Amino acid sequence: MADDLRDSALQYHRFPRPGKLAIQATKPMASQRDLSLAYSPGVAAACEEIERDPLMAAEYTARGNLVAVVSNGTAVLGLGSIGALASKPVMEGKAVLFKKFADVDVFDIEVEERDPDKFIEIVAGLEATFGGINLEDIKAPECFEIERRLRERMDIPVFHDDQHGTAIVTAAALLNGLRVVGKNLGDIRLVCNGAGSAALACLDLAVALGVRKENILVCDRSGVIHTHRDGLDQYKARYAAQTEARTLADAVNGADVFFGLSSGGALKAEMVATMADRPLILAMANPHPEIMPEDAKAVRPDAVIATGRSDYPNQVNNVLCFPFIFRGALDCGATTINEEMKLATVMAIADMATTTVPETVAVAYGGQALTFGPEYILPKPFDPRLIDTIPPAVAKAAMDSGVAARPIEDLDAYTRTLSKLVYRSGNVMEPVFERARQNPLRLLYAEGEDERVLRAMEVCVSQRYAKPVLIGRRAVIEARIEELGLPVTPGVDFELIDSQDYSGYPELASEYHILMGRRGVQPEAAEKRVRSRSTILASMLLRRGDVDAMIAGPVGTYGEHLGLVLDVIGLREGVNTAAALQLLILERATLFIADPFVNYDPDANQIAEITLLAAEQVRRFGITPRAALVSHSSFGSSDFDSAGKMRQALALIRERAPDLVVDGEMQADAALSTGVRGRILPDSLLDGEANLLIMPSLDAANIAFTALKVLGNGVSVGPILLGAAKPVHVLNRSVTARGIANMSAFAVVEAQTDR
Repeated sequence: MADDLRDSALQYHRFPRPGKLAIQATKPMASQRDLSLAYSPGVAAACEEIERDPLMAAEYTARGNLVAVVSNGTAVLGLGSIGALASKPVMEGKAVLFKKFADVDVFDIEVEERDPDKFIEIVAGLEATFGGINLEDIKAPECFEIERRLRERMDIPVFHDDQHGTAIVTAAALLNGLRVVGKNLGDIRLVCNGAGSAALACLDLAVALGVRKENILVCDRSGVIHTHRDGLDQYKARYAAQTEARTLADAVNGADVFFGLSSGGALKAEMVATMADRPLILAMANPHPEIMPEDAKAVRPDAVIATGRSDYPNQVNNVLCFPFIFRGALDCGATTINEEMKLATVMAIADMATTTVPETVAVAYGGQALTFGPEYILPKPFDPRLIDTIPPAVAKAAMDSGVAARPIEDLDAYTRTLSKLVYRSGNVMEPVFERARQNPLRLLYAEGEDERVLRAMEVCVSQRYAKPVLIGRRAVIEARIEELGLPVTPGVDFELIDSQDYSGYPELASEYHILMGRRGVQPEAAEKRVRSRSTILASMLLRRGDVDAMIAGPVGTYGEHLGLVLDVIGLREGVNTAAALQLLILERATLFIADPFVNYDPDANQIAEITLLAAEQVRRFGITPRAALVSHSSFGSSDFDSAGKMRQALALIRERAPDLVVDGEMQADAALSTGVRGRILPDSLLDGEANLLIMPSLDAANIAFTALKVLGNGVSVGPILLGAAKPVHVLNRSVTARGIANMSAFAVVEAQTDR
């Protein structure tokens, strides 16, 4: 691990408070009555109901949405047997993924016990607390016995994700890969390199799907597992083959499919060359696959390839499975995760990749071919359709197979409920990052000396979001890079425009004077301004097309930078109003708020234009905008001018964009709660919770944004400048390095779209 990444990871885990998890009360505790309901004497009522009917635990406690991630730290990915305590950051990380992707609550439980019998007793005793058990990072072969015995003893799902999560996603890739190459499960020859728990689970599921066991060869560190080998445990012995093959090279000769669950570089190009026509290669070792896709393609252009990496097509990632299979299992009260539920998950993932990708997803992953074929056999991990596709399939399979203790009566209504979870996650930025990586463009930072800008620039370099260009004094920037320990070099990792030694000033000053000569800027003043104001210099370079996008700030005031930018860049054709949009990622919602920085008291026409510009930017995130025109008034309850202009703006918006989901004027609670809005105006044209809040004034927008950010511990992205003629954004002084990196990726995506 690079030193800078290690340092960043340690800072991330330590601040602002240690770890990645916290416990938060879900009920108010504001009065003595609240306390009497939460604890004595009121709690007795809930206890009595559960004693009468144990299924009521899901109604009166958090158990129905609570999973234990349990490990003894004996097989931590990439780290080995590091022990329970050292594995805790990994288990906390797994917990965060459960919450982020499927809103499943998790307690991570690290058990310092390597005796399987004692470990089983400890975990079995947790059944009263949890609705499910996710076993994690337990070494083979003990993991097989531990899972089997716990499943026999416990009436809640017990799932070893290292085995079954990997197997489910691999099986989906197998199905779709064979669809692409035109081969049948029953006819293929399959070779698996690796014989650990994940590999054996992958093979078991492949056989369950229809691969013939006699057509499978398995290799471990000692070579092919064959019937004449001694010392095989009972799990490997199930796949011992009658064969003359002894090495991986022997095994893959003529094979149709390769499963790699071993180590980087194990599969050589010369081996791939001997495989059957149109081979399917699933090289899943991480971070270095058994063979890199480009090396395999060099000898077999007809191959379909998947890896565990996010920077190549067809990522085999467990996150496609485990949060969603538990979501479905918990919601129907499944007593186990059986083969029917696993197969239903396989088919849901596989079939989803063959369907037409919705426009919002296509926009979010712009630049990639999201059409079923060799480069797209699995859904993207951040595809929002996963949450409302997999859990219903899992729940239905559980109900059909008789293991659902609380069957779901209306699966369609359940699916609609799940859809709402998409907008409560922080996943909104990941498609932006991935899209930026597809075509990193030249991004200019006007304030290149600022420490936050330098840190964000390094992130963009390491993550390949952009090709950075910095304006600043060379000596200052080089000294700060050294002081911060950033692994970047001017002229190699980024371009540096030395503000003290830049030869292009006279030419740009002449162009600037042409723009500003009739606004009181004389020729000698023009060059002075271009030399002294990096925002002007940056804007001129963007205007001329020397760079693709630009970030101004965060040094100085927002208004000051905005004025300089608009002087040079101007507004887009047909746009009359510049504005700002702020994205706020909260624990329970993802909101866009306009306009917190530019227009003090916009009129109805400006409100309408801001709404349309904001909706356009919301779509860049792959999100369908649902706009609410927010006011102190709800649907005509007030005649004050501020409410009246919002009503006028609504009429203008509907005239200009009849397909936009928008309504107003309304109070904030009506915008964010379908229940509140339904009581006021049942036939409101706003469908679901609003995700775009259009405020009546700068005061209202700025106060709402800053209050929500602080009280909700939100992550902000922005300000996103609306209406400019070029991809340019102005940052405020409070922005963090993380915020600059987020805006950098967004600016690149905007530039990609505008090209």
